[in-house]
Amino acid sequence: MPKIEACLKANGLESLDACNEMLLAKGIDCDKIIRGIQPICFDNAVWAYTLGTAIAVKRGLKSAAECAAAIGEGLEAFTVPGSVAEQRKVGLGHGNLGAMLLHEDTHCFAFLAGHESFAAAEGAIGIARTANKVRKEPLRVILNGLGKDAAMIISRINGFTYVQTDYDFKTGELKIVNTTAYSDGERAAVKCYGANDVLEGVAIMKAEGVEVSITGNSTNPTRFQHLVAGTYKKWAIENGKKYFSVASGGGTGRTLHPDNVAAGPASYGLTDSMGRMHGDAQFAGSSSVPAHVEMMGLIGAGNNPMVGMTVACAVAASQANA
Repeated sequence: MPKIEACLKANGLESLDACNEMLLAKGIDCDKIIRGIQPICFDNAVWAYTLGTAIAVKRGLKSAAECAAAIGEGLEAFTVPGSVAEQRKVGLGHGNLGAMLLHEDTHCFAFLAGHESFAAAEGAIGIARTANKVRKEPLRVILNGLGKDAAMIISRINGFTYVQTDYDFKTGELKIVNTTAYSDGERAAVKCYGANDVLEGVAIMKAEGVEVSITGNSTNPTRFQHLVAGTYKKWAIENGKKYFSVASGGGTGRTLHPDNVAAGPASYGLTDSMGRMHGDAQFAGSSSVPAHVEMMGLIGAGNNPMVGMTVACAVAASQANA
C-alpha cells in the first residue's frame, strides 16, 4: 500500500476508489475490461489497471502508446517490495510492451507456444478487439505453438483462423496447406499455427515477419518456445531484422528445476533460465495462472492476458482523452 499511495499522490489522485469514479465518468469500466479478458483474474488486477488507466487519463495523454507506458507505472506501484516482479520492473515492462504493440512500426506480434494456453487466446482476443481502433495499419496477431491438432482445436474453440503448414526439412521451405477461419468477426483476424518441431516454428516466425513475441512456459518450454525464440533471435540479428523477445514465465521455484529442490530466490528453474538467454524483457510468473504471477510479487492475472489488458485499457484512455 505505501507504494500505491505514493503513486497516487505523485499523480494528484486521491484514492483508488476516486480513480475508478473518474474513469466511470469518462465511460471507462476497468472491471468490465479486465474481467472480460481473463474472467478468473484477482481483484487486485482490476485495481492495478484502474490506477494505471487513471494516470493516463489524468495526464490527458492522447496517444495510445503513451497511455500504455503510463499504465505500466500503475502496475509497477502494485509490485511487492523486494519481490522478483519488483526486481525485474515487470509492471513497467508490461506497459512498455503494450506501447510497442500500439506503435505503427510494429506489424506482427506472436504468442509463442500460445495455443497451448487459453490465457494466450484471452490475450490475443483482447488485442484483436482493441489495438486496431487506434492504429492506422492493423496489427497482425498470431499464435505459434507445437502440434497441428492443438492449433486447430484452439482455433475452432476461439473462432481464430487456423493456418495448416507443411515444412520441408530438406529445403527449409514452409508451405501453407490450408487456411480455415472459424468465425467471421474480430477473432478471425488472429491466426493460429501448429508446428511439428522447432525448425518449422522458426520458419513460421520468419514467414510472418514477427517483430515482437512473448513466450509461455506451458507444456513444451524445453522443446519448443524458448528454442524457437532463441533461434529466431539469432537469425534476426544476423539478418538485420527487428525482433523484441519477451519471456513471460518463470520465477522462483518454477518447474524443471536444475536441482529439483525449489530453493526459493536462490534457485531459478530451467525455464526461467532459458528465458534469460533470449529475452529482451523477462516477466515473472505464469503466462496464464493468476496465482503464480501474484506469487512473484505482481498481481493476479496471467502474463499473456495482461498484454491484452494493457492494450485495451490504453486504447480506452486514449479515446477518452481524444
